[in-house]
Amino acid sequence: MKILVLYYSNGGNTKRLAEQIAKGVESVNGVDSVLKHTRDVTKDDFLEAAGIIAGSPVYFGTMAAQLKKVFDDFVSTRKKMENKIGAAFTTSGDPSGGKETTMLSIIQALMIYGMIIIGDPMSATGHYGTSCVGKPDEKTGANVKTFLTQRCFV
Repeated sequence: MKILVLYYSNGGNTKRLAEQIAKGVESVNGVDSVLKHTRDVTKDDFLEAAGIIAGSPVYFGTMAAQLKKVFDDFVSTRKKMENKIGAAFTTSGDPSGGKETTMLSIIQALMIYGMIIIGDPMSATGHYGTSCVGKPDEKTGANVKTFLTQRCFV
């Protein structure tokens, strides 16, 4: 099974979190990750994936325009994405920097694609997905592992 870890990153923190998520995906037996920046993703990446974990830095409380553009450009794949797993992640520069609203904007796009949304388990954070302030740390990495092994692909 392939899971697309799709991200936009400008300063590098969202890329680092995406890499942690891809590593976590790889730790699940029988699951492979496909790590793609928004500038490199293709429609085939969407169609071949059993699920998409999409992430963005917080930009004015919503996903970056570059990630939104991918969802806009690939809308023709929408009916083929129905019932696949979808999840969100984000990074911000401030503790109250709009992480939840950013994840909700990603989740909204995934739902419009007909995907089944998975959030964090209660043992991690019990919310919308994985997030961090600044560079991902060990706690964030542990939450990613819990999220992937307990919720998404077991």
